[in-house]
Amino acid sequence: MLRRALTSAAGALRQQHSCHALVARRSSSSSSSSSGSTAVNSIILRSLKDHYLEVSKMTPPPKISPPSPFTVVKGGLDGNGPVLERTHGNEEIRISVMRLANIIPGGGDENDEDDINQLFVHVDISKPGQKESLHFLCGLYPDALGIHSVSLRTRDDAGFLEASNKYGGPVFQDIDERTRDAFHSYIEERGISESLFPFLQAWLYVKDHRNLMRWFKTIGTFINEGKGASATHA
Repeated sequence: MLRRALTSAAGALRQQHSCHALVARRSSSSSSSSSGSTAVNSIILRSLKDHYLEVSKMTPPPKISPPSPFTVVKGGLDGNGPVLERTHGNEEIRISVMRLANIIPGGGDENDEDDINQLFVHVDISKPGQKESLHFLCGLYPDALGIHSVSLRTRDDAGFLEASNKYGGPVFQDIDERTRDAFHSYIEERGISESLFPFLQAWLYVKDHRNLMRWFKTIGTFINEGKGASATHA
């Protein structure tokens, strides 16, 4: 859906780039170059508007509420930070999510359905007065959740996790089975399970849709020389 729309848009822009190169090769004066540039801009703007309108007509998934007691982080759709949060005793738990395709470009080209069903979840568990948080990187699927790594991360003064040069721990699969099972039980007690998948998948769809619409609008506005009339407005 959104991946196909973005691929189609990229294809159109590649064609427009070829058209621009043809115009440039044939140009012999600044006047003809200016005329060619105007024509190419018109092609791009028209294509951006068409794709914008196409994406705007996509039917969003049914609204899904996050599993209790998780709540949605305010402003999460507009950034790359946490999506869900909750408390567990004196702990603050925050969850961030991304698709496999966002980590490995082109990783899901062969099967779009598999692509959208492979999510990576970052789980951050913090306690009052401690600068370090317990961080889990997990693979999330419709019917399963697997842990990829467990580490301690330092928080900065604004509360964001910092990249650490410290030892990140052993490869999770190299840990003995009893300890691995105990870590799975640890996060399950805090509500981290496959039950999060329906909400997080729908949330990512909405975010991707919003980002794609914004991309068409901002690129169109820039090419239109910022005259205040976005090329993607109906």
